[in-house]
Amino acid sequence: MSKRQIHRKIIHIDMDAFFASVEQRDFPELRGKPIAVGGGEHRGVTTTASYEARVYGVRSAMPGWKAKQLCPQLIFVTPRFQAYKEASNQIHAIFERYTHLIEPLSLDEAFLDVTENKMGEPLAVELAKRIKIEVFEATGLSCSAGISYCKFLAKTASDLQKPNGLTLIHPEKAEQFLEELPIEKFYGVGKVTAYKMQHYGIFKGADLKNWSKIALAKRFGKVGLFYYDIVRGIDNRPVRNDRKRKSLGIERTLDENISEEHEIEAVLGRLLPRFYARLQKADNFGRTITLKIKTGDFVVITRSRTKDYYINSQEEINEIAMQLLRESRNAYENVRLLGLAASNLHKAVDDDAEEWIQLKFDF
Repeated sequence: MSKRQIHRKIIHIDMDAFFASVEQRDFPELRGKPIAVGGGEHRGVTTTASYEARVYGVRSAMPGWKAKQLCPQLIFVTPRFQAYKEASNQIHAIFERYTHLIEPLSLDEAFLDVTENKMGEPLAVELAKRIKIEVFEATGLSCSAGISYCKFLAKTASDLQKPNGLTLIHPEKAEQFLEELPIEKFYGVGKVTAYKMQHYGIFKGADLKNWSKIALAKRFGKVGLFYYDIVRGIDNRPVRNDRKRKSLGIERTLDENISEEHEIEAVLGRLLPRFYARLQKADNFGRTITLKIKTGDFVVITRSRTKDYYINSQEEINEIAMQLLRESRNAYENVRLLGLAASNLHKAVDDDAEEWIQLKFDF
């Protein structure tokens, strides 16, 4: 671990199947049944799936028809965002009792820096236990907590023992933990990247650690530098309670450049449900939709469309994105990356915190 590493006490709280859990809490007839919150099995996308549905492979951002195919008895539930906002407000009010350094990521998850906390409690794990209890008592909902000295490890830890989990990664054990962690368990490494890494003989953190910065950058691009740091437990990003977003976006880097129009449209078509699900989860829609294209020779092309209202219809977002793609057809010969973003968001923005999430789903 780098001697320059800043040691903090950070908790990542992640609600368990949040939207679905709220529905099962409010409607007892749904408890114990596989449900999916979303737009339905025909043209909708699954925003959240209950754990009963996840057993069948149903996941968030999955097209409704595919979710129904995997789980024929799946029950689709129309989202009730006001109910989710109310539960989220209760949860964040609990966070405020412990620290003023809170960085919300969405309605159902947040980072808390408890290095110096309002309780005067030196042990972050004890604070996490109390928060979990208070959240359940106030809302009837369970959450999982990850505790460590940096955001990456806290985020990774919160996902290891879901649901209702609590995982501590101590600084002295972080190096061994990361070396033994399967590469697909690293937060930010999805199916496609994990498969690519395994192709290169990278199965665990210890294998990744053997690669140099130059080699990782050559194989994985800019994100390779991120992999180099995190496998060494280096992540000095602070918890920011003033974080504002200019835009919300996702992008997909292709393993191989593609040039056929039907192939490019197919990739964009698979990107769109995930984009919409992300906007829903963040509860933040924009007046501008932007399409991002990176060509095989690394030229970046962007095309945007702005409305005088917030675009919160999945169908309209799909239509705008496809129109932007078709209007851009003469601007490139092949495509290396596709991305989508929403800006002019309905939540206040006042800094340069533009956020693009690199998707690593197996298309």
